[in-house]
Amino acid sequence: MKLHNAMWPGLVGKEPGTDHPPISLDRMLELTANAKVDGQKFDGVDLFLFHTHLDPDASDADIRKMADKIAAKNLAVGSLVAPVWPGTVGDSAMGSVEQRRKFIDAVRKACRIARILNEHGVRKYGVIRIDSATGTKAAAKNEKAAIKQIAATFREAGMVAAGHGERLAAEGEVCWAGMHSWKAMLSLLETVDMPGTVGFQADLAHTYLYLLGVNSPKTALLKTSGKGKKYSAKDFDKAYTKLTDALRPWTIDFHVAQNDGTVHGTGSHDKTGRHCQADDPNGKLDIPACSKRWLEGAAGRGIRHICWDGCMFPNEVLEKQETWNTVLRAMISVRNAIA
Repeated sequence: MKLHNAMWPGLVGKEPGTDHPPISLDRMLELTANAKVDGQKFDGVDLFLFHTHLDPDASDADIRKMADKIAAKNLAVGSLVAPVWPGTVGDSAMGSVEQRRKFIDAVRKACRIARILNEHGVRKYGVIRIDSATGTKAAAKNEKAAIKQIAATFREAGMVAAGHGERLAAEGEVCWAGMHSWKAMLSLLETVDMPGTVGFQADLAHTYLYLLGVNSPKTALLKTSGKGKKYSAKDFDKAYTKLTDALRPWTIDFHVAQNDGTVHGTGSHDKTGRHCQADDPNGKLDIPACSKRWLEGAAGRGIRHICWDGCMFPNEVLEKQETWNTVLRAMISVRNAIA
């Protein structure tokens, strides 16, 4: 199993002209390439296809130039995050005809970039990641109708991806309509009904919130007091088994992460998962053990790499080389657990 680092922590939550400006792709690649634990290194990176790391309308030559840069550091490219959100290329997957057209256009642009990277040779595996790009309030009044409309958009996007030989992975994050609970996510995937083309991207931090029922209390699988975990190890195991048994068959992309059980909301990211550092003492998850649950039968679902995801950390944390050595150490522990 190849080990990848995400490049988007240098972009997510970063704003030019503030004390947390974007971290360039060059710098993120440097930190990734320099990470080393017991002689082992990262095998590759996953990319967010948007400014400032990449213009989604970049020329073929500029994309190949980026690919050369990544390959020169002995790194591969895996999964790509399509710019499906309002303010990037895309827009709401359950919005107007024009908004949904923008969403499909974002997937089409991602497929074009994927093709160039594949032809270059720097990319040999991975998926294109999406979500509904719609806040949860939009689906609150009629969840079934929302899922039906989002599924129609995902199905159209899936046909575009399939035409390019790509697969789409919908990220299970509680801040997105139609994806805000494990039951809604499962219903959405079943409604799309394109197994092998449109699947699930499981992130350890985000799927932990599925257990707690954040944004969907009625679907909670674990009960907490809000002041820390109040469930037993047996309770957790039972809940995690139910969660992974339901969504693992759909899982075609996987993020290693940690969560301290708290949530954070900004704008459309309403009550989303708060990533912790890999060695955070408040982390609620046994990273290798929980990852192993999701990765059972991974090869049969076409998963050839796993990626670290940890966003919204201060730049001073992200700029420390030891941060990435710690991440790599956690990734190695996952690979050892599933070997």
